[in-house]
Amino acid sequence: MIVGTEWLIEAVGCAPESLRDEKTIRSVFSSVMTDLGLHSVGSVWHTFPGEGGVTGLIALTESHLACHTYPEYGTATFNLYCCRTRPEWNWEAQLKGAIGATSVVVTKIARGDPRSDISEINFGIAGGGQ
Repeated sequence: MIVGTEWLIEAVGCAPESLRDEKTIRSVFSSVMTDLGLHSVGSVWHTFPGEGGVTGLIALTESHLACHTYPEYGTATFNLYCCRTRPEWNWEAQLKGAIGATSVVVTKIARGDPRSDISEINFGIAGGGQ
């Protein structure tokens, strides 16, 4: 049984100044939440000093939305987990426009589905490991 869907997003070639700007990243979150009908129950934000990036996490009634930005590498990583079916969000177009990404890769995982195509890593728990 599928209990949710998780999206892992890698955006590269981004404008470093956008990745340092909490307001810009909050705007991306706002667009995701509005477009997908998601609801916040609380958030945590941190902007690192100097040339550092932004980390944001919003707990949702539907699960969570998180982001970490790396201006020094022109990279942002996003994670969206929803416990109910949601339409696809156009991460590529949105992130190219908002943060200047030149490439966006989205991995979609059906959570709770043991037949998922995502590779499983065994860390040796319960005697089954390497």
